[in-house]
Amino acid sequence: MVILTGDRPTGKLHLGHYVGSLRGRVELQNSGKYDNIFIMIADAQALTDNIDNPEKIRQNIIEVALDYLSVGIDPNKTNIFIQSQIPQLCELTFYYMDLVTVSRLYRNPTVKAEIQLRNFEASIPVGFLTYPISQAADITAFKATTVPVGEDQLPMIEQTREIVRKFNSIYKEVLVEPTALVPKSEACNRLPGIDGKAKMSKSLGNCIYISDTEEEIISKVKIMYTDPLHLKVSDPGHLEGNTVFTYLDAFCRDEHFPKYLSEYKNLNELKEHYTRGGLGDMKVKKFLTSILLETLEPIRNRRAEYEKDIPLVYDILRKGTEVAREIAEKTLQEVKAAMKINYFEDNSLIVDYSEKYQRSKVWRK
Repeated sequence: MVILTGDRPTGKLHLGHYVGSLRGRVELQNSGKYDNIFIMIADAQALTDNIDNPEKIRQNIIEVALDYLSVGIDPNKTNIFIQSQIPQLCELTFYYMDLVTVSRLYRNPTVKAEIQLRNFEASIPVGFLTYPISQAADITAFKATTVPVGEDQLPMIEQTREIVRKFNSIYKEVLVEPTALVPKSEACNRLPGIDGKAKMSKSLGNCIYISDTEEEIISKVKIMYTDPLHLKVSDPGHLEGNTVFTYLDAFCRDEHFPKYLSEYKNLNELKEHYTRGGLGDMKVKKFLTSILLETLEPIRNRRAEYEKDIPLVYDILRKGTEVAREIAEKTLQEVKAAMKINYFEDNSLIVDYSEKYQRSKVWRK
């Protein structure tokens, strides 16, 4: 079994990335269940809406790589590679384009949502519109069987599956149909920003970054959105839409209570007290802060070590990219052979035409 996943290098990774994918990737990596794991830094895809600012992508490649290594991605077990350095992906995308209609791309719910988010409307870049096809090339190049994604990305995986089925039915069984792996916890599917907004965003300034200092984490949790109706400690609190409790759902474990909040046995007891009334928001925020500091301290320490040796980080990226390029090339050759466009490698083609024209000469005589 093979895993492919990745991120756009448009900024440092935050806790939404951590609970939504990074933490799970480390678990999958260490499970021993997979033959190959590929993590792609999707710089080419990031350029589709940052083409006027390539320096932003260039700078953030190293930031994303440092975040990967700091959370526990092990280059001895996982290949980290840079998308733009695998030219085979562009060629596969080109062939797959003939298997997809423009109307099908516009019907993709993820594409529709992203178009609205970026205000592209009628001026959508072609590269952005065809991203589902590019993603299909990314996945199939490595014959990924499993693709960890959030629920919002499920339409993209379905489009890949459609391309795989169509290619295999027209030509031959070459491509592998992938399966999406979605986090089980709802809190892990999409962690809101500290302001309670549906999505963490650098532009909104509502992120807690994996690389944040202890002081930054403390100050951000202090201003985190809670329950606007919980004006006094004695007031009953509400959990729905309460960002602090959403974060506790994602990070809190029973073993945290003896260390940081011993009057409760588990999160359910804490929630029950909060909804009953008599529990202040600041006490809950202090508990969350302690959990986040414990979680992120070893990650921050590992990052500091890798920051001391940036050439090593680039060497890890180079080696991972070389492995990825070799495997993508093998898949590309299989695709071209199935399509019968491997003219110079197909000796039978040369022999057949040689014999054809030899017979033609004999007949004319």
